[in-house]
Amino acid sequence: MATPNYYESISPSYLGFQEEKLTHIRFYFHDIVTGPKPTMVITAESPLKGKSKSPLPFGSVVVLEDPLTIGPEIDSKLVGKSQGFYLTVSQEAVLDLELVMGMVFTFVEGKYNGSTITVMGRNTISSPIREMPIIGGTGAFRFARGFVQAKSHWVDYQKGDAVVEYNVFVFHYASTSSSHQVFSDGVQFMADPMIRKT
Repeated sequence: MATPNYYESISPSYLGFQEEKLTHIRFYFHDIVTGPKPTMVITAESPLKGKSKSPLPFGSVVVLEDPLTIGPEIDSKLVGKSQGFYLTVSQEAVLDLELVMGMVFTFVEGKYNGSTITVMGRNTISSPIREMPIIGGTGAFRFARGFVQAKSHWVDYQKGDAVVEYNVFVFHYASTSSSHQVFSDGVQFMADPMIRKT
């Protein structure tokens, strides 16, 4: 007797994926506070504002859309954008911020144009190198896993503007034309219930 089910075990090759590979990507992240078009805004102010020495007191929420460039100069070649948020999570009233960040890196250039990598983790600004995990991706980075390392290239502690070097180390499956074809019409996976023999 066969009964419908909502899951099944499949091979990556069934979706057109081949071998897993490791890719290194480097870019510069521009967090712009000043000027006519800031790339970050404080969407929820902390109740400690005015009572704390921290530029972003505990509980502040920031939303960002930062350009990602191939070099540290803002006018260097644009390779993508980072969209997301960060929260200040340290109760200590200090200049050295501790953040939890959630970001999607969307690439707009080259072979990864249109693909994304999602990062979620703790970022201690005062550390020379900060590491955050990759929790997923889309397009060429489906099934992504790995980590990113952030290193401050330049920071204006008075204004808040910053340029950060990001090195991304991501495991993902090599993209093939068959994998793109399989997902071009995802409805095929929802058309009929999966059948399991009992």
